[in-house]
Amino acid sequence: MPNRKGVSQDVINLYDEYTHTPLDRRVFLKRLASLAGSTAAAYALLPLLENNYALADESQANDKRLKSSDIVIPGPHGDIKGYLTRPVGSGDRGSVLVIHENRGLNPYIRDVARRVALAGYNALALDFLSPLGGTPDDEDAARAMFADLDKAQTVANGLAALAYLKALPDSNGRLAVLGFCWGGAMANQLAVSAADLNAAVSYYGMAPDSALVKQIKARVLLHYAGVDERINASWPAYESALKAAGIDYLSYVYEGAQHAFYNDTNAARYDKAAADLSWERTLALFSQTL
Repeated sequence: MPNRKGVSQDVINLYDEYTHTPLDRRVFLKRLASLAGSTAAAYALLPLLENNYALADESQANDKRLKSSDIVIPGPHGDIKGYLTRPVGSGDRGSVLVIHENRGLNPYIRDVARRVALAGYNALALDFLSPLGGTPDDEDAARAMFADLDKAQTVANGLAALAYLKALPDSNGRLAVLGFCWGGAMANQLAVSAADLNAAVSYYGMAPDSALVKQIKARVLLHYAGVDERINASWPAYESALKAAGIDYLSYVYEGAQHAFYNDTNAARYDKAAADLSWERTLALFSQTL
């Protein structure tokens, strides 16, 4: 049955498989054509399925209310690229590490970082593909690179980014992480790894090792899509571990929403109602903790 964007769940499930497993694009297109009924119909669906970064314009790169720039910070194993954006003006404020999906640091994530900054916080969107040369323009190439990341090094780079944010001259020392998809899983991982983290927000991210959940010191906010069996399968064990450890957490399931429902550059999966409500809840947590 098609969703209100006219895209069937089978097609969305295929695209989810394509974006999260090493599925060759030619195989994906062949299977998409089979589902759509023809090659022409498959290509007509692609603009709805694939991200359109021309839509990553909720905030503008040259917004005069912000100071934004590409930066390089030192990591434990070499330099790390990132995009730092902050409100113009003096005064100490909390800081947020924004963590990208498995497409790397792209215009959408830069836009999300500016949204955080416009809400009154320092925001750093880190390029976690820096050890492999940084995020390429080719999204399929970027996706393939994630399999080559060293997990321990990746976490160490995230911790280095948090230390950088904490040391900024206009930082009040309070820290949060905000991640989406792959970044949602990394937000959960940093929650169990960073003792000085005040808040961790994960959008449709895989749960961390249940045995490590007791190490969490931050307040945790978890956003799940109602139609996301792959990610949601890890939630029951995570919830049990959070409860057992007495962690301060909130979790929400947005019924009918697809994985990546917050990504407003993806026509087939973006859900404005769920995105707006989840963002309102995210900013409320930042207001309370940062």
